[in-house]
Amino acid sequence: MNSRKYHSPRRTHSAAATREAILGNAHALFLERGYAGVTVGEIAEAANIAVPTVYASVGNKPSILTALLEPAISDPAIARNLAAVEASDDPRSVIELTAEGTRQTHERHWDLVYGLFYRNPPGEPAVQAVLNRGADDYVQALTRVAARLVALDGLRTDVPPSEVLDVLFFYLGPHAWMTLVGERAWSFDRAEAWIAQSACQALLKTC
Repeated sequence: MNSRKYHSPRRTHSAAATREAILGNAHALFLERGYAGVTVGEIAEAANIAVPTVYASVGNKPSILTALLEPAISDPAIARNLAAVEASDDPRSVIELTAEGTRQTHERHWDLVYGLFYRNPPGEPAVQAVLNRGADDYVQALTRVAARLVALDGLRTDVPPSEVLDVLFFYLGPHAWMTLVGERAWSFDRAEAWIAQSACQALLKTC
């Protein structure tokens, strides 16, 4: 008779699967109850694992939230979009590409970015540090877009180069998407079209 004990897939799944279960259940609980309304114990229970396993796999609650946010901060689509922007020789296309890229990034991570971080941002210093890094990266990306527009010499005469980034941030920054899609319930398609056209009219000689 085979004396080996049977281990369920839940017990024998890999470390990666354990981490995925923790983050997936934390994501659902945070959206349902808010960050402050969820404990590590409840995350562990939902994932059907022990509390020490949560700490060993991902860390404490701020670490879990930071891990959930990381894919939005380091989305590889951002680099691809910036490469397309810097390869374009048409100022209008630069703005349209930027509107498309920022739309895609927000849309992919919308439930977390809008549903949790924007509407009820956690006050944890560790989480805030990641949010600050994301905000800095966003500004740096738009700085590269602004530099491309200046280099292409397509700006309106009443828009000084020093203000291009400010105008881009007004139309293409995160609050534009939060307001139009989140607060006013526009579709992403409608918001992208309006944002691109409005930024174009505000910045370019011909649009």
